[in-house]
Amino acid sequence: MTEYPEKLPPQEQQWPGTEAELDPPADHGETSWTGRDRLTGKRALITGGDSGIGRAVAVAFAKEGADVFIAHLPQEADDAAETVRLVEAQGRRGFHHETDLRTAQANRDLAERAVAELGGVDVLVCNAAFQMTHEALAEFPPEQIERTFATNVFGPFWLVQALAPHLEDGGSVIVTTSIQAYSPSDHLIDYAATKAALNNLVVNLAQELGSKGTRVNAVAPGPIWTPLIPATMPPENIESFGTTTPLGRPGQPVEVAAAYVFLASDEASYVSATVVGVTGGEPVF
Repeated sequence: MTEYPEKLPPQEQQWPGTEAELDPPADHGETSWTGRDRLTGKRALITGGDSGIGRAVAVAFAKEGADVFIAHLPQEADDAAETVRLVEAQGRRGFHHETDLRTAQANRDLAERAVAELGGVDVLVCNAAFQMTHEALAEFPPEQIERTFATNVFGPFWLVQALAPHLEDGGSVIVTTSIQAYSPSDHLIDYAATKAALNNLVVNLAQELGSKGTRVNAVAPGPIWTPLIPATMPPENIESFGTTTPLGRPGQPVEVAAAYVFLASDEASYVSATVVGVTGGEPVF
């Protein structure tokens, strides 16, 4: 209850945000995560792996013995390079690829490159997402709705479709959904809808791919301290971010990474079509 801050200072960043400007810095497990060889020899592709939850998952995976390939937007190149450095510091192979995953072709290209660089993919983490808050329905522009759904829903669908043959016989797909799928905020109408859609997609994919030996699950984070927060929320809302959860504070990316490690590991060999909530006590059902 006391290791991480309960309140955050008001701040603002330009979208998509950067770890370098986050105050206080987030914990991605650089020193706090202890690896236990739970993913030795696995090869993971993580979208949105440059910062926030994606970076924490990349660091934890590397500390657990996995090689890691991350995808990111061109604007996130500096953060992505740092994530790769953190992966390689653990003695693992790290790769990154600049792309915008709003088209089927971009997802096919990413899948092809990841397979080529890693020599195959055992774990796919669909984590890339777009959100932007507005106070009223009339303020949501059409282009934002299209971007949110293309990034958050269409991209994961196309990427799983492209990688499905490579994930057979023991592969794991993990999709980042959100507490917003269960308790939507009125200023995140489009984002919350995409996360609910992803929950449904995870269940359907688990049924479709289960007979081929591929598990499909989701992690639903609550309020987690990442660059996306000051880049998409009004500065005056930052101080109260996460304080209404039962645990009374926002979570740190490393606290979410534990769920991904479990779902990617052989310990979860009989876990599929499940949503794991990491929400600070907010219900996920």
